[in-house]
Amino acid sequence: MKKRISRLASFLLALVLLVGCQAKTKPADKTGADKTSTDKKVVTVTTSFIYDAVKEIAGDKVDIKLVIPYGEDPHLYHAKPEDLKKIKEADLVLYHGLHFEGKMVDVLEKKGHAITKDFKDDELIYMDEEGSKVVDPHFWFDIDLYKKAVKNVADELAGLLPDEKANFEKNYTAYAEKLDQLKTELTEKINQIPEGSRYLITPHDAFNYFSRLFKMEVVAPQGVSTDSEVSNADIEKTAEFIVKNKIKAIFTESTTNPEKMKKLQEICKAKGFEVKVVSGEGQELYSDSLADKGEGHTYIDMYRQNVDLIVNNLK
Repeated sequence: MKKRISRLASFLLALVLLVGCQAKTKPADKTGADKTSTDKKVVTVTTSFIYDAVKEIAGDKVDIKLVIPYGEDPHLYHAKPEDLKKIKEADLVLYHGLHFEGKMVDVLEKKGHAITKDFKDDELIYMDEEGSKVVDPHFWFDIDLYKKAVKNVADELAGLLPDEKANFEKNYTAYAEKLDQLKTELTEKINQIPEGSRYLITPHDAFNYFSRLFKMEVVAPQGVSTDSEVSNADIEKTAEFIVKNKIKAIFTESTTNPEKMKKLQEICKAKGFEVKVVSGEGQELYSDSLADKGEGHTYIDMYRQNVDLIVNNLK
């Protein structure tokens, strides 16, 4: 009898504790996650670059939802139902613009804020893509333009959380100083490459802003989008450029198939010239996404990793 009473008392005590805990927990929020008493605003971003920028400015003041996962190619990404839900239910949606998220542009323009909204025409690079003039969306390789985009991120976050405006401005100023220091550091590293060897060969045309910033010629067999076709004529033309300029190394990218660079290598070899293909884990350039972990996971680490890889193989 005593054992039964003891068991009943234990059960009632557990029930009281459970009810008490539930009373302190707010119901699930609109993103499907349980909210605590902080009741954070939800910011949905399209890419890893914007995710990193929001983390730098807002820290843990907001909950960040990412649409295109780290390591995936935004040019080819198709939105899933859960992605549209993240966009629809967010308190703030931030996206690149410049047609970078081409397959989601209609949804994003209705709900989101482009972080490139105030970029001027003379700041952007335009290219010919299959007979049409297209804007190159890879602006983040121009550190000054990236800084401008991060300022827009900070302003949008301040509009979402006015009480944090001063804090966000302080964080932006500190981060902008780091970006200025990065630009100086990377310029010094690029200068280690002899002028006659400053040629960057990549799978697709993602490094034009890098080329403009560091005065380094960039050549790629594929256009600004990985969704475009790669013709045999373009591959042959790139191979001829490599042989003519005796370029020591060509580079793969983390979000593209390395096979086209191996094909370039084979064509160069047939022409009597040996060129190294820089590839493999930790040996790929980051172009359309940050790394999902480790080196290259933040914008600053990504850029430093890219330049170190380029310099070490070309100097």
